[in-house]
Parts: sequence; structure tokens; C-alpha cells
Amino acid sequence: MKKKVVVGLSGGVDSSVAAWALKEDGYEVAALFMRNWHETTGLLQSDCHWEDDLMFAEMVARKLEIPFHFVDLSEPYSRRVVNYMFSEYEKGRTPNPDILCNREIKFDSFAEEARKLGGDFVATGHYCRKATLSVRGNTIYRLLAGKDGNKDQSYFLCQISQEQLASALFPIGDLTKPEVRKIADRMGLATAHRKDSQGICFVGKVHLPTFLQQKLAAREGSIIEISSEYAGKFRNRALTTDSLNDAELVLLSDPIHYEPDSGRVIGTHNGAHFFTVGQRKGINVGGYREPLFVLATDTSKNLLYVGEGQSHPGLYRKGLFIRSGEIHWVRRDLEMNEGEVREYDVRIRYRQPLQKARLFRKNNGIYIIFNKLQRGITPGQFAAWYKGDEVIGSGVINA
Repeated sequence: MKKKVVVGLSGGVDSSVAAWALKEDGYEVAALFMRNWHETTGLLQSDCHWEDDLMFAEMVARKLEIPFHFVDLSEPYSRRVVNYMFSEYEKGRTPNPDILCNREIKFDSFAEEARKLGGDFVATGHYCRKATLSVRGNTIYRLLAGKDGNKDQSYFLCQISQEQLASALFPIGDLTKPEVRKIADRMGLATAHRKDSQGICFVGKVHLPTFLQQKLAAREGSIIEISSEYAGKFRNRALTTDSLNDAELVLLSDPIHYEPDSGRVIGTHNGAHFFTVGQRKGINVGGYREPLFVLATDTSKNLLYVGEGQSHPGLYRKGLFIRSGEIHWVRRDLEMNEGEVREYDVRIRYRQPLQKARLFRKNNGIYIIFNKLQRGITPGQFAAWYKGDEVIGSGVINA
């Protein structure tokens, strides 16, 4: 009896070719399109609306002669992803909604809908791979990077669980994007030359301050410039440590804490929670030879700290910290014990080359200390650690 796979058909070329590949492999394939967002506040006018995605998804399903279904998951998406986004921005942290969307919606709420349709597996158009191994008689599922290094999306899946991986399929993980386009073109799929979607998962490309003002009020505050010399004193002090006891781990992973008298006021902003570390656009203060970048935000005092130039020492740190309650192990069998130290390759943003680092497991969490200084470590984002091309675990950057 054929195994049934429900593929999340989004109206893009990747999920279209994923559906084709599954059918070629002999699965019974059904398509399920999900609508996750109704609001248009903050959406850029040039962005495609969900009706266009629906139309393309239906065209592909007809071409492939597979059943097509529709589900509205806007309620769980709003509750589990968008509300989390607003909460994190209000705290001065910058969330990654795409990672949350995969964990909470695509491989949870959507998977439930797939099971209602009789699906044995859920498939997506992610550029990643899945493998299995046996450990002491137990089947372990491995999340591996996609073959296409330019499109690898394993980072976006760094929060999914063994249970979610068990029923997941990634049919295009061994293909490159050009190969996917060629297949779609050869098969006459309507999505063959359609542009990739951009912006927040299922919301689209947004003007972030306008989008966030749905729940976070604009509030004028001061922009304070921090000199390179001031930030350099703190950063150099952290880098002179030779050993790595608990106090020094904190020193290396802690961001510089600025106060209003740490620099000079050079302008105003409309809300510190609308900005993120490393941001260049939207500061709107001129008269500098090099661009200004956000070094830190203080949402309680509504202050924005900035520095001139992309080599400003306030943008660089040696380490980061993840609280115990925000650590996730894709490979639970490899979970670190308190006091253990391991070397992994770490990524702190999508498409960033993997960075060599040591992970120190303490009773309060994990300290990640990199071999090289890292630019723009951002609270609220995710750090994912790899062994080779396998995602081992991840966690929310606390500070």
C-alpha cells in the first residue's frame, strides 16, 4: 500500500517541485495550502497577496493531478508566532519568526491537518535533508544541511523535534535551486519562473515599524552616540582573559551595558523596540563620514545607542549566552551535561558561514565562545550548532 504524503503547497517553485518529486517516487500525494495571515498593516504594496499564492498552488496541483485542500491556520499563527514576535520586540529582543513558524505551525498545526487527511508524512520545499541512524536500538532522526550551500535552510529548522522529524520529508534537499527551476520548467509548472517569497513567514515583506505599531506604540526617545574608544575599552578588557572560569565566561558573552552618560545625544527616534543590533537603516542622523549602526537598545528607558562605522568595536563580541529553558536539542541523545565542554560549528543568522566555537554547559545555561569575534550578536535570535553538516541543537540568544 502506498504511503500518503501531504505536501505544503505554497504557490512557490520549491514546494511545487517537492510535490512532483514525491509523485515520481511513488507516494500517494495530496496538496494542502494554508492561509496564515489576514492583516495588511505594514505590508509593502508590491508584495504578492495570498490569493496569488493560492491561485498558483491550485494550478500546480491540477498540473500534477493531485488532490488540493485549503486550511486557515491564522488563529494558531497569530497566537503562537505573531504574539511571540510582539512580545519579544517589546522586551528589546529581535525574534526570528521563520524558525518559530516551522516549529509551531508547519510541523505542528499543519501536520495535524495533514494527519486529518490521512497523511503518513508531511513534506515541504525546504533545502535540507533527513537521515536516520540507530543508537542502542532506538531510531534517531538527523537534520542535515541541503546540498545547495547557497540555499541551505537547515538553520530555519533548528528548533524542530525528533517527533516532528519522524514524519517529515524534504524532497528537494539533494537538489540545487537551478536544478529545481529546470525541473519546474521542464514539467511546465506555473511556478517555474516565479520569484521567491521574502519577508516574514506567511506575512510577507513589511515595513517593520508600521507592522509593529499594531500593538507597540511609537514613543520618542534619544539616540546616543557611543565612541569607538569607549566601547573599545570594554571589549579589549574582555579579550585579555586567558582562562575561562565562570566569571570570565560571563565577561566574554555579556554585551556592553551602556548608560545615558556613556555618550552624547545626537538625535531622536520613535521607539527603541523598533530597532535591532547591527541595524543601519532608519536611524536618520546625518553628518557622518561612515554610516551609523545600532549597538544596543534599552526599551525600559527608550534609548537607542549607535556607533559610527561597521568596524565599531561595540558591534563585535566573543561569545553569547543561552538560558537553560531556551536550549533545544535536535539530537537529544547528544545533550550536554553540566560542566561539559564541546567544540561545534555555530551559526547565529541565516546564510552566515559556520563559525568555530566552544560550548560550555553550566547549570544556568550554555555559554558559546567563538574562536573569532562575531558581529551583530542579537538577543532574541537563534544560535544553532552543527557537527559537520548536521544540526545538533539550538537556542535563543539571551544577551
